[in-house]
Amino acid sequence: MFRFFRARQARSSLPSRQFTQDMRASDCAVAAGLPDTGQLNIPLARAEDMIARNTIEQGRTLARQDRWAELSRQMRAADESRDTAPDGMPIADLLAFGARSDVVLAVEHALSDGAALSEYDLLGGISELEDEMRAHPDDPMIVLVVALAHIDLAWAWRGTATDATLPPLHRSRCAAHFDRAAALLPTCRAAAPDSALVAAAACALMAGQRKTDLRVAEEYERLITLDPHNQRHMRAMGTHLLPRWFGSYEELEVQALRNAARTRDIWGAGGYTWVQFDAIALDEEACARLDVEYFLEGLHDILHRRPDQQTVNMLSAYCATTIQGGLGLNDKADLVRSQIHEAANWLIRDHMTELHPLIWAHAASGFNNSVRINSAERFAARGQRQALRAIGDLFREELRSGLDVTFTPSGLRLSQH
Repeated sequence: MFRFFRARQARSSLPSRQFTQDMRASDCAVAAGLPDTGQLNIPLARAEDMIARNTIEQGRTLARQDRWAELSRQMRAADESRDTAPDGMPIADLLAFGARSDVVLAVEHALSDGAALSEYDLLGGISELEDEMRAHPDDPMIVLVVALAHIDLAWAWRGTATDATLPPLHRSRCAAHFDRAAALLPTCRAAAPDSALVAAAACALMAGQRKTDLRVAEEYERLITLDPHNQRHMRAMGTHLLPRWFGSYEELEVQALRNAARTRDIWGAGGYTWVQFDAIALDEEACARLDVEYFLEGLHDILHRRPDQQTVNMLSAYCATTIQGGLGLNDKADLVRSQIHEAANWLIRDHMTELHPLIWAHAASGFNNSVRINSAERFAARGQRQALRAIGDLFREELRSGLDVTFTPSGLRLSQH
């Protein structure tokens, strides 16, 4: 019996970085100006993350009910088929997150409230997860859930403190959890050598090891080869090839070009764009060095291959808001950012038919996965306001001329107010 999950069910209401809920909003976002100006009307995508929400809950429920064999079967099937939620998050990853979420959230809660700190909260859950793993020693999916839990707990202990201010207990517990994850992953790799989920976990583990001999590009190349259709892996590689992590500006550019060549049949020039996507938003020098013409060619190729509204909204929000985050810090980077920002014009005018507020909210936060979302509803509302502001700026002249700007499934429509 997995006692910890049942004892901690009340904790499941704590906010999760990956767990969001569907918006409760009207079907259409309307932004109106002064009485003599036009109106902006755009349909809202409703329940855009229901697949992710339901999948996480499924993983949590299976773990609480001790249905580990069923959890493993579902994870393996989703991993083998490379199934994803609309935002690209692998279904197998969501199931695994749900299965370990009670344990991780309990530790995060205990660490955020020093008065409530207890060894049971800190070690009880992971100990019971280890017991489940020992009961299924030959199941790589269950071993992987435990390894991922250790990685999450390592980051919980690491927190946001600097190396100089991190307390010794936190430092040692963080290292211990990373070491335990590193000890478990080879078992998963041996049993499931073609698993994209296992390969992604190995890449995630590198972020906590900070060793000088890590073969970061090679690890990510292996992951991307296993799952080339998922842009999340390419974006993570670019981030970890920045000098602040494990790479250099030269290596970032080389690997972005190599990735474009390897994935050309799938993404065209988009393989270059995906690797640079988050890196140039984070780093001014990386942005200044970008081959912006090739990056923009990649945007076109991505849209040609993925014309769905999830992708349109993500690229539009990135160009309209995310890329503007570092303006004023580097003249060369500012020029690059302005050229990418201009792409929001054709992306929104030519391709957008509906608004995905959560995507815009994530874009406004720099697509930072560590951002804690206390209220998905409020988070989405902020995204909606950000989107309407950006789209309103784009159509400022039309709106001032008294035209209504309406997005429809068949395209943009302008009409007299």
